[in-house]
Amino acid sequence: MNAIEQTTISKISWRLLPLLMIAYFVAYLDRVNLGFAGASMSKDLGFTSTVFGNAAGIFFIAYFLLEVPSNLALERFGARRWIARIMFTWGILSAAQAWVAGATSFNVVRFLLGAAEAGFFPGVIFYLTLWFPSQYRARIVGWFMFAVPISTVIGSPISGYILNMDGIAGLRGWQWLFILEAIPALVLTLVVLFYLPDGPDDAKWLSTNERAWLKGTLVAERRNRESLHKISWKQTLFNWRVIGLGFVYMGITVPLYGLGFFLPQIIKGFGGLTNVEIGFINAFPYLVGAIAMVLWTRWSDARRERKWFLLVPLVCIIVGLVAAAEIASPIPKMAAVTLAAFGIFTALPVFWTIPTALLSGVAAAAGIAWINSIGNLGGYIGPTIFGLLKDKMGNDFYAVLFLALLAVVAFILVLLIGHDPRAEKAQGATVAA
Repeated sequence: MNAIEQTTISKISWRLLPLLMIAYFVAYLDRVNLGFAGASMSKDLGFTSTVFGNAAGIFFIAYFLLEVPSNLALERFGARRWIARIMFTWGILSAAQAWVAGATSFNVVRFLLGAAEAGFFPGVIFYLTLWFPSQYRARIVGWFMFAVPISTVIGSPISGYILNMDGIAGLRGWQWLFILEAIPALVLTLVVLFYLPDGPDDAKWLSTNERAWLKGTLVAERRNRESLHKISWKQTLFNWRVIGLGFVYMGITVPLYGLGFFLPQIIKGFGGLTNVEIGFINAFPYLVGAIAMVLWTRWSDARRERKWFLLVPLVCIIVGLVAAAEIASPIPKMAAVTLAAFGIFTALPVFWTIPTALLSGVAAAAGIAWINSIGNLGGYIGPTIFGLLKDKMGNDFYAVLFLALLAVVAFILVLLIGHDPRAEKAQGATVAA
């Protein structure tokens, strides 16, 4: 690594990543705090696990419908304005969950929240391709997605304390949870609007030489990719590899959201635990996943290997979930969940290096959003079927096995699709040049 490369990557990382991580932290917390609100909210409003699971998942139907249009809008209007718009609308709607009165209003607000947030995650993944060469992508995406487990590590205990505000100002604890945890999104709207640059051309904090190195490197990589995979954004919607990758991602997101929405309720079922204790126990698997995510992505970048660094975590998800389904004792059950969490959070960032190695420009904006759209249908499928199975069987055994089954499907698809080694070699040649 030469001096210009080192200083450029360092400047970009320190300028962009902290803000993007905080934004995703807030986004993910607002998305899954429903899991903490679930037990008391369901009791107050008379929701069954099926009703709750369906409302938790309907968020992702809107997400599916609007991801691609949202990412195309981001590519056209710029990241700064579009991400700020997303954060403002999701903050308002996240708070609105505090005033749902029944299944219908619950479903409507969750659907609108999904529509509001659609495009944030794939938009940032696309945005990062405008700044970071391919050799840095696993660790950079890893640091960005570090916000997912950390949002639970930090948010779980905080959510537990907020739930104890039950009765203050005539509001239930779960209502306070939605209101207070929506405020940071509204504050960050202004920060993003005035701080986030749309692209390298707006980065006045880079020197002329640094900007020239960055643009030259990214242009060379784009040419190499397009010499192998030149497709339009419309073609990405029907490309077999892009669609297959969407289903691989679904095999990761189904366990992620299934556990995210229902793990606090599973822990509550251990008995004799306060809201705060549940929060700390729920945080542990995510803490392990956060640490593993950072180390695993650095190793993947160093080895320039993606396929096996994705297959191994998928095996951990499968083994961990099957063991968690079989075990009833609290400590061994949480150990199995922790193994699954290790797999989930090491798989996520490595997965996203594969589509960004195949797609460029507007095709990347559309393709990344399309993969995320298909994958995030798992956010609907996971909680919905989990809730149905839990109600029907009276326990979580078959529900957790269902999560493992989707990870098995993802494992098989990775073996069939893998990644294109020609693209990896082309990127490596660009870096070496």
